Amino acid sequence: MASLFSGRVLIRNNSDQDELDTEAELSRRLENRLVLLFFGAGSCPECQAFAPILRDFFVRLTDEFYVLRAAQVALVYVSQDPTEEQQDLFLRDMPKKWLFLPFEDDLRRDLGRQFSVERLPAVVVLKPSGDVLTLDAADEIRRLGPACFANWQEAAEVLDRNFLQPEDLDEPAPRSLTEPLRRCKYRVDPAARAGCSDPFGGGEQRGAGL
Repeated sequence: MASLFSGRVLIRNNSDQDELDTEAELSRRLENRLVLLFFGAGSCPECQAFAPILRDFFVRLTDEFYVLRAAQVALVYVSQDPTEEQQDLFLRDMPKKWLFLPFEDDLRRDLGRQFSVERLPAVVVLKPSGDVLTLDAADEIRRLGPACFANWQEAAEVLDRNFLQPEDLDEPAPRSLTEPLRRCKYRVDPAARAGCSDPFGGGEQRGAGL
């Protein structure tokens, strides 16, 4: 996926506007993720109406307030704004994890032609391979909200590396975040377990504390 922006600069929508200008940085932000290309413009009334919906959609998939792990999704704003000032104004209230192309980069226009964008707003969803999953998911996002991400993830066969089993460990990985606590709370001495093999026998074991 990073190859789509090879040799280009992407900028993070944070206060420092950090630039991703190396292949390693682009790969870290884009590889093994579904990438949403959001084509919009601050001067477009429909985009202004859709922006809060898309912002909420993205935040609910990536913000720690809503999820334990950020979903494997990245969003690149492909501005169709006529001026850089309008682009900056539009991005001001958008999530800091969004990425965008510099205003002077002609790729903003080229991507619109490449993906046959005919109206704004438009959200092109790309698989990690760079193949198109859907040419415009704007209506789907309006109707289903974050629920549609699971459908995209399954269709794109995105490998969720957060669930890969660790290798060469003496103990298997916990099945949940609370499992280590449960193990400690309910740990039974092996000798006691041996004496309780019959769950309905041994009255001392079963009723001593009752």
